[in-house]
Amino acid sequence: MTSRGGLPLPVGSPMNMMRGPNPGAYRTPMGPYQRPGMLPGSRMPMAGMHMGSPMLPLYGGGSPMRPAMNPMIMEPFRKRLLTPLGHSPGPSQRRGVKRRKMADKILPQRIRELVPESQAYMDLLAFERKLDQTIARKRMEIQEAIKKPLTQKRKLRIYISNTFTPAKPDGEEAERISSWELRVEGKLLEDPSKQKRKFSSFFKSLVIELDKDLYGPDNHLVEWHRMATTQETDGFQVKRPGDVSVKCTLLLMLDHQPPQYKLDPRLARLLGVHTQTRANIMQALWLYIKTNKLQDSHEKELINCNRYFRQIFNCLRMKFSDIPMKLAGLLQHPDPIIINHAISVDPNDQKKTACYDIEVEVDDPLKGQMSNFLASTTNQQEIANLDSKIHDTIESISHLKTQRDFMLSFSNDPQDFIQDWLKSQSRDLKIMTDTLGNPEEERNSEFFQQPWAQEAVGRHIYFKVQQRRQELEQVLGLRLT
Repeated sequence: MTSRGGLPLPVGSPMNMMRGPNPGAYRTPMGPYQRPGMLPGSRMPMAGMHMGSPMLPLYGGGSPMRPAMNPMIMEPFRKRLLTPLGHSPGPSQRRGVKRRKMADKILPQRIRELVPESQAYMDLLAFERKLDQTIARKRMEIQEAIKKPLTQKRKLRIYISNTFTPAKPDGEEAERISSWELRVEGKLLEDPSKQKRKFSSFFKSLVIELDKDLYGPDNHLVEWHRMATTQETDGFQVKRPGDVSVKCTLLLMLDHQPPQYKLDPRLARLLGVHTQTRANIMQALWLYIKTNKLQDSHEKELINCNRYFRQIFNCLRMKFSDIPMKLAGLLQHPDPIIINHAISVDPNDQKKTACYDIEVEVDDPLKGQMSNFLASTTNQQEIANLDSKIHDTIESISHLKTQRDFMLSFSNDPQDFIQDWLKSQSRDLKIMTDTLGNPEEERNSEFFQQPWAQEAVGRHIYFKVQQRRQELEQVLGLRLT
């Protein structure tokens, strides 16, 4: 028989004992021995020990450390007893191991002292740590930025055209009356996005006001308002009978996201803000309060109104929590875009088109790129595989270093090393076989009359009941209560 390090053991050494047919018995020079009163395969409980505890493995945590062996050297070697020399545990052996951390990539100091070239690896590791911190910080900044509206102003070109159809006396009934048709269309200029937005998606409402004298009070308005079930369209068209030129007014209400509001003229002049979102209005209001030191120095939740605030809010003091309620009465819907257009019925000028450019706010393409960056997992698997290879390599290097130290300890002083090795093996064997006590004393019945025996029997029975309970739960497929 050989030891773990491949060294032959003396014939009379404790490790030369062979396990018998019964796992609970060991062959000794006197033949197979099993303590009386023990079940096959069971262990003798010690005072204060839970009955049914699993047998301590070879080189278990309770075994004393070998003398003359560095604990930092022997501990990894103990854990890798069943691992072939020069090989790291496979994926199946690593299953269930806690997630590896950045610290697991660091080479131990003793290895860096042996291999000075490893400093280049440590420099790369430090650079990787800084890079990971920078990427993590940027991801947090992007996550915060993407929560806020990220828009840019673009030009929307509106095309307004009309056609005229003269009456045909000999035609069908619908063609016997002259009529005109008005078209309102538009598109973004220099739109780089692949998905084109419909023209109606830029507006909340569209109202076309015709001549009230020609079409009467009930038919002179053509209205379109956005609703939850509205289908987007590329344009609008209006057809009416008539053979004379008509002046019309188009009222376009932009659909701002988030919604924007028009401030009361007095407050707008005070804050320097005309039409903005509610958040920007609140920010401008707080900046004015802070600049003019209107916050009460003793009661921070109160605002001491100056003469301008007193005229606008009609109070001497107000709380910060009252600002949204007081501000609601000072906010109005934004002014619509007004376009005056003349509908021509001149036969020589039927396809006349007027163009108008207005500014609209669209989502910044950078927002989509940031969202794709946050959701991208393209390189995550590749990075994880490379990290796993690095961890395996570091583990293998540490394992080889342990083997080297083991062999050097043997080569420096073989005699003392073998003696210390045999003593350690003997101690481990005693722990495995529970022979730390006195076997001769345990043969007598008085040994089991001690105070700990009753508690040990109770624990043993409790363990057996719990074990049987788990078996029944697995068979019945339910949990007993």
